Amino acid sequence: MARVGILLAAALLLGLVSASQAIEGTATFYTVYTPSACYGFQDQGTMIAAASDGLWDGGRACGRMYTVRCVRGTNAVPNPCNGGTVTVKIVDRCPSPGCTSTLDLSREAFAAIGNLDAGRIVIDYNQNASICINKLVTFAASTSVENKA
Repeated sequence: MARVGILLAAALLLGLVSASQAIEGTATFYTVYTPSACYGFQDQGTMIAAASDGLWDGGRACGRMYTVRCVRGTNAVPNPCNGGTVTVKIVDRCPSPGCTSTLDLSREAFAAIGNLDAGRIVIDYNQNASICINKLVTFAASTSVENKA
């Protein structure tokens, strides 16, 4: 258990689990389809997104969770933002060339924070830190079991 504490302390020092500043980007939306680049034909629900090349990280983006908030529109559509936030899971890669956003949200996720008529919005987004903590705890637990064996 001490190993978990050490790993969490190290993660805090490295900034892996700190409350980080939101990153500004853009979002568009798509109609959910299968297969996805991350999960093939497995249904991942509707609060999902495709990552741009900048977030894709060689496929390591699969399963990452992001909290997303609409900041403003990118065109003259009135009331582009609905307020609030949505949490999405990365299940796919935004097709390139041609990907014009940071996150390509499912239609349902986009509608939760923005006006579909806007089509493209400016967003703030953060990767959920709880995912990092869970991975560290799982790693620490598996490592301590291996060391005792």
